[in-house]
Formats: sequence, C-alpha cells, structure tokens
Amino acid sequence: MAAMRAFAPLAGVSAALALVAAGCGGGASVDASRAAAASKQAESTQARCAHPAGWQRLANRIAADVYCPGWLPDPLTSQIGGRWNNIDSVSRDRSYLESFVWQETEVGPNGAGGELHVNLRGYPGRMKIPTCPTGAGNSNPVPCFDDARGHVRSNGIDATLFTVNQGADQWHVALAWHHRGSLYTLSEHLAPPLNYERLLRYLKRELRSLVLIEPSRST
Repeated sequence: MAAMRAFAPLAGVSAALALVAAGCGGGASVDASRAAAASKQAESTQARCAHPAGWQRLANRIAADVYCPGWLPDPLTSQIGGRWNNIDSVSRDRSYLESFVWQETEVGPNGAGGELHVNLRGYPGRMKIPTCPTGAGNSNPVPCFDDARGHVRSNGIDATLFTVNQGADQWHVALAWHHRGSLYTLSEHLAPPLNYERLLRYLKRELRSLVLIEPSRST
C-alpha cells in the first residue's frame, strides 16, 4: 500500500473558548463541554485524498512525493484521468503538471461565461523557479512564477504567493513552496465566476486540503 501522509489544519481556539465559557454563569460547564467536543473533533479531522490511486501512480512514476488536493471547487474533482483532468503530463526531468478545468461557454446575462481552472505542479530535485518563454520570438525566458506578494502558511506548508505567471499558469494566482529539496506549485485562474478575494479563499482552502503521497517502496 502507498505511504500517505496528510497534514491537518491547526485548531488553536479551544482554550479561548473554554475561558469564555467559564465566565458565563450557570451554563459554563455545558459550554465548556461543547467547546472541548468541538476541539476534539477539529483535531481529529484530517485532509483526505478522494482519488488516491491516480496520485499514487504519479508518485511511483516520478519516484517522488506528490500533493493530492482533498478539495477542489465544484464541479471539479481531483481524479487523474477523470472528466475534469485536461492535462496529465510528466516531463523527462520528472516534473509534472496536473490540470483540472471546468468551462461554461454559454454567455450569460452579464456577457461572460465562466471557468474554474486549477493546476498542480512538482519539480523533483529542483528548488529554483523554472523559466518560461513569453511567446515573443526574440524574447528572453522569464521566471514561470513571479511578482511575489507575501506568504500563505497552512497545513505545514510555507507558500509564497505569485501573481505574474507564465505558460499553463498564465492569468493564474499561484502558491509555490519547497519540500524535501523539490519545488511544488498550486495555481488557480483568475476569471469569472471568481474575483481576486474569492480566488484567494479557494487557494487557501485547497492548500489546507493537500495530502502528501509518497512513492511506494517495494519490500
């Protein structure tokens, strides 16, 4: 079986809830019990990869860890080879791109369709951000992920937020981080029905949901 490790979000409000409950008169013990139960439930909740088989095959294929998203915006699912998986690509250097996309081509009352597009990448054994062509014939390659705008920390990951990205991640907002000497990225397209604030909420939820899947080791 695969060796899988999920990072659980931190739940650090239980003590504060208990203190508030202690000052509420006769209902203090009931509220404290509820707070303790909620804390226990939060601590026991872990991210789960809904379609682990495909991600395990990917990890085995590249002989490196991969991150499976436990949550993607509806109707997307994280199933490699499924309906919404439009790119399943592994390069010679073992770097990979898994892309999931939904598109609404019919123009609505506001004059625009919609798209949900999430990319997950990994660059085994590579820490440096790769370079990408810009499309112009004589242009020099530029960083594939650029214009850093701070950090997002969740799920044991310290990710840098990038807003100017290239290739399949163009017009996306991206998160990039390092793990065991490798670079990983998660990006989402800034397009209707998402505005920037909602997209950031989605990215943060996706980051919290990531499940680390290690390659199988034969015994």
